[in-house]
Amino acid sequence: MSAVGKDVPHDSARGHVTGESIYVDDVPPLFGELVVDFVWSPYSKARIVSLDLSEARKLAYVYTHEDLHHNRLGPIVADEPLLVDDGLCTFRGQPIVVVAAETRAAVDAAKRAVRIEFEELKPILTIDDAIAAQSFIGETRYIRRGDAEAAIASAEHVIEGVFFNQGQDHFYLESQAAIVQPGENGAMHVLSSTQHPTEVQEVIAHLLGLQMNQVVVTTKRMGGAFGGKEAQATHPATMAALVSQKTKRPTRIVYDKDTDMHVTGKRHAFQNRYRVGFTRSGEIVGMKVEFFSDGGAYADLSPAVMARAMTHAENSYYIANMDIRGTVCRTNTPPNTAFRGFGGPQGVATMENVVEEIAAFLKKDALDVRRVNCYGVETRNTTPYGEVVPNNTLPRLLTELPERCDYRARVDAVRAFNASSQTQLKGIALSTVKFGISFNTKFLNQANALVNIYLDGSVQVSTGATEMGQGVNTKIAQLVADELHIPYERVTVMITSTEKNNNTSASAASSAADLNGSAAADGARRIRERLDELESRIGKQETWEKLVKAAYHERVSLGERGFYATPRLDWDWTSGQGTPFLYYTMGTACSEVLIDRFTGDLKVLRSDVLMDIGKPINPGIDRGQLVGAFIQGMGWVTTEDLRYDEKGVLLSHSPTTYKIPNINDLPEVFNMDWIDVENPINVGGSKAVGEPPLLMAISIWCAVKNALQFVANGDIARLKLPATNEEILMRLTEYAKRGAAVA
Repeated sequence: MSAVGKDVPHDSARGHVTGESIYVDDVPPLFGELVVDFVWSPYSKARIVSLDLSEARKLAYVYTHEDLHHNRLGPIVADEPLLVDDGLCTFRGQPIVVVAAETRAAVDAAKRAVRIEFEELKPILTIDDAIAAQSFIGETRYIRRGDAEAAIASAEHVIEGVFFNQGQDHFYLESQAAIVQPGENGAMHVLSSTQHPTEVQEVIAHLLGLQMNQVVVTTKRMGGAFGGKEAQATHPATMAALVSQKTKRPTRIVYDKDTDMHVTGKRHAFQNRYRVGFTRSGEIVGMKVEFFSDGGAYADLSPAVMARAMTHAENSYYIANMDIRGTVCRTNTPPNTAFRGFGGPQGVATMENVVEEIAAFLKKDALDVRRVNCYGVETRNTTPYGEVVPNNTLPRLLTELPERCDYRARVDAVRAFNASSQTQLKGIALSTVKFGISFNTKFLNQANALVNIYLDGSVQVSTGATEMGQGVNTKIAQLVADELHIPYERVTVMITSTEKNNNTSASAASSAADLNGSAAADGARRIRERLDELESRIGKQETWEKLVKAAYHERVSLGERGFYATPRLDWDWTSGQGTPFLYYTMGTACSEVLIDRFTGDLKVLRSDVLMDIGKPINPGIDRGQLVGAFIQGMGWVTTEDLRYDEKGVLLSHSPTTYKIPNINDLPEVFNMDWIDVENPINVGGSKAVGEPPLLMAISIWCAVKNALQFVANGDIARLKLPATNEEILMRLTEYAKRGAAVA
């Protein structure tokens, strides 16, 4: 009986509910363990005039960049110092001094005893400031097709504007954390809350002057990550490892929530300029879009995030003539990093904004504009970067969802409501997404797995996937059980360890199940082929357990290493052309909102989501991912507002000042579903679901923009993202003043 396609419970569900699941800081203190923390720059940009550690060293172990073998790290470009080494602090929260002691009280006392004199310098804090100062990370990149300039010049209609969207804090419940235990001959074992154990291993080895084979990194699970632990888990783990190397004692570092929010990078804010030419029917004939992202002080993953934003600039729409440019701005803020969607949301939101504005300009329904421009199945199905969109279900989704959610009738009802209500305002919008699945960098699209069968018939599987709540281990166990033709309960997925799985990629890009599940299935398949061959020689065995024993006695290997490399990928940044994605996860969403005209208070009345996610390996887990991602996306587009003062100090750095969606914010009516379509080019016929549903929440932002269109006095309504109550109220006030002036 097949385990794939079944609602098998998450392997940690019971532990999560009972509190038995073990996270990094749940591990009991080790004998002689030290608490590790660090002193960070209180300024966005400053020069260190003097540093006095004499008093601090009387209270604790204290280390600086001079204690490191190397002092540069970075997942793409090794440009970031772990500890300030040239006297120049380039962001608020940048580590300067590492402090360790037996107790938290002693660490805090030592931190207070560190004497640093700073010369505060003028920082670059905004994208506009960075553009003015020509402060950039890397070169401007391009994707071009046709002649966008000529197409726009000859178009019937042209609109242009600037789309602003803010960043977002990951707000994982478990902050950055690591425990390090030194071993013999300079070796060390690291328990890290990370999406990328291999990167933590590599960075620790490099910065401490070790070989990678001396560092073993394990990850049992994370209490959330959302991209924030893909590259930035390296920093705390390496600081703890430095102390362990120097003291030969176990160490533990766990950020408190305020520190975590202050010092770690966020989702990239983008500021995008666009100019679009289109016909009276709404067909886009040419588009130029220039992306500017806030990369922060160092590169981190910003170039890759920009790459994905650019490859999602057209979203679900065929545009014959397109010019896409992308520039990463260098500012004096913590280096921004991966976040669920990885640039895709910023690219797609810009395109969906453009579609809404074209509809407003032409006084058409935005759904009709979307249908006119939607990618085709046999023709008009090639992206600006030259990839043919495979198995395109967008036309079907754009037909089925409006029928399911009674879109046309509700549009009429919204119009009638707004004509009669003086105190409230409604809006409705139906948006789309076409999200590419694979890492943009070709070599990252590989995975290995180790499958071991024991004499009692039980199975252990080890992969490079890391569990952060998304259920990847459960899916992998289902795939292995199917390949071996055994019950799911016989398979256990082990703790992720660099000792068992080498040179692995991060659990990111929605690809962890695709890559690691395929590798594990490959290993299991190889074993099953040997067992089948054995039975052809000695006869069919009565039970699985007897077959395993027979294989052992016949000296047939019961262990195997599987491997998978994503096929068909070919991407060249120099030309901006190629096939960066294996396939696309697609979807549509319709949302309806209610706004208080006097306060800007926003309520989401209803959201309907319909997606193509292939054949789910585990429908229950996938539904959880769909719902969770949508709600997190809802936070990005409505309530999660990162506020800074004029010196770059983050003001919204705790649950009291940073508002993620709560139960009262959820849509009163919320329908989540998918169509029944197999994805023949991926494991189990499935599609990735980790990131794409987050982008469906853009429908809520579009619905707010649609509502404002009713009071925009004939102009195109402009709206920044997130559409907080304050942002909505400012737009309402602006349009009310403009209307009064016209009257």
